[in-house]
Amino acid sequence: MNEAAAQDHSDIPLKVYWQPGCSSCLKTKEFLIANGVAFDSVNVLEDENGFKELAALGLKLVPIVARGTDWANGAVFRDVARVAGFQWTGHKMLAPEAMIARINAILEGAHRFASQIPEQVLDTILPGRPRSYRQLAYHVFNIPDVFLDHVENDAPYTYEALLSILPDEMATKQDLLDYGTAVQKRLKAWWRSAGRDTDFERDGNVYYGEVSLHEVLERTGWHSGQHTRQLMLTLEKLKIAPDTPLTDADFAGLPMPSQVWDNETTFD
Repeated sequence: MNEAAAQDHSDIPLKVYWQPGCSSCLKTKEFLIANGVAFDSVNVLEDENGFKELAALGLKLVPIVARGTDWANGAVFRDVARVAGFQWTGHKMLAPEAMIARINAILEGAHRFASQIPEQVLDTILPGRPRSYRQLAYHVFNIPDVFLDHVENDAPYTYEALLSILPDEMATKQDLLDYGTAVQKRLKAWWRSAGRDTDFERDGNVYYGEVSLHEVLERTGWHSGQHTRQLMLTLEKLKIAPDTPLTDADFAGLPMPSQVWDNETTFD
């Protein structure tokens, strides 16, 4: 969260910096729209000034909501609302046990869908976003893996960790699927042991703002869930019917974005 002192700057345009296919970016824009807040939309992959303006704020990441030099990471709605000029009281979250059940179902679905993507097209690039189908599937599993590294090994929870750069040794589709299976097993093992007794009200200690570990777990769930929805969309564009597709019931209680890809650009 930006630590700049609050000021009356309502005459300065509110800007949202984002990129296509970014789950947090979409959720940030939908949050502002739902609260009737107008903003200038800056797709940093198309607007050459976007990254320059972020750099002037000392930033290299999205989503960012800014009004002049006052900014907030889009992942923390309390901070977004402050910069936008309204109060947000939050929402009711699922209990951690219910969240874990949702994440398990999401990862099982992601594993099914990734297995359906033909190996020869895995390196196809997503529309408007420099990320391949292979990287998208890896990202789904890497999100909870980063969370587990954080809670089990006290590893820093950073923006760079969540970029989900493919390891060199992950060369085949089977390597990808084996990784997904390992993450699923790791999550279940953690919950059976230390997970149930974890203090989820403690500080999440993450890069994007002041949040509880409960909020980090929730974001882990809907973040992986949103990209799993994108895996289903990818299959549909390949004319492949998703195997036992996930439905709204599988995401119930998680603050999922309304759209699957973006509210301004299409998957086509």
